[in-house]
Amino acid sequence: MTRRDDASATPLARPARLRPGSRVAVVAPSGPVPADRLEEGLAVLRDWGLEPVVGPHVRSTHPELDYLAGADADRAADLRAAWCDPSVEAVLCARGGYGAHRMVDLVDWAAIRAAGPKVFVGYSDITVLHEAFALRAGFATLHGPMVATETFLKDAPTREHLRATLFEPETVRTLGLASAGTLVPGRAEGVLYGGCVSLLAADTGTPGGRTHARGGLLVIEDTGEEPYRLDGILTRLLRSGALAGVAGVACGSWQECGPYEKIRAVLADRLGPLGIPVVEELGFGHGATALTIPLGLPAVLDAPADGGRCALTVQVPALL
Repeated sequence: MTRRDDASATPLARPARLRPGSRVAVVAPSGPVPADRLEEGLAVLRDWGLEPVVGPHVRSTHPELDYLAGADADRAADLRAAWCDPSVEAVLCARGGYGAHRMVDLVDWAAIRAAGPKVFVGYSDITVLHEAFALRAGFATLHGPMVATETFLKDAPTREHLRATLFEPETVRTLGLASAGTLVPGRAEGVLYGGCVSLLAADTGTPGGRTHARGGLLVIEDTGEEPYRLDGILTRLLRSGALAGVAGVACGSWQECGPYEKIRAVLADRLGPLGIPVVEELGFGHGATALTIPLGLPAVLDAPADGGRCALTVQVPALL
């Protein structure tokens, strides 16, 4: 297995931006996809001038394990086929759920690398694949809303931020909602990585997992994790060395994770002793509005001590 141990510190290869008429593949690497939401999401893509094609197993459900969108090998094959199709310019995930850990090692990463970078969008369980694209292929990806999810379908700012990132990435280089605030003040530079923090912890110690964070700017969020569980997740990352050398942390939403003051206390307790800037409630993840965050690119995190605007600024456009 090829792995880039320098992925935290080295900017990754960017794909080209999309344009009207671009052909985009929709895949389901994790859970099954509600048919009505899929059709609604495909209609949005068509309204943007894109030509969506749906992977063969996107509408499938595993015969025994109904929390999976078909067999592991089939989901992996859909991803490979979409990526290696020269007519496809982007691969968009339909939804998260559970299952990416089961199929990630079945993906032909040598073929993925040979095909070159393409736009890849997803979040939540898709964090496992973001890490794999970074560490096994060396490609930058987009932590962003998925085609058949409620946030994408119901929240106009979420959709518009993704659309702008795909078509006009130079217009959305400074990221952060008005809710963003300083948890630990400071300024940091590094290469963006991360996603759903429970998935990052689950990836720790696996054959393709990240071994350190030197030179990295970490973005984290999650859903449905109570404060004590979030404490355990962060503690595992700290004890394993997976956060060694991290330059700064940007936190997104903590949907259904309990009272925010308790979540905030856990974040301050576990991350504060690192002595690095930490921004809270930046505005990505499972929340009502979800910004698209480029992963694998150099960025600056500003966490002012004086109550000024907190922001994450990507130093180059997400796409070429």
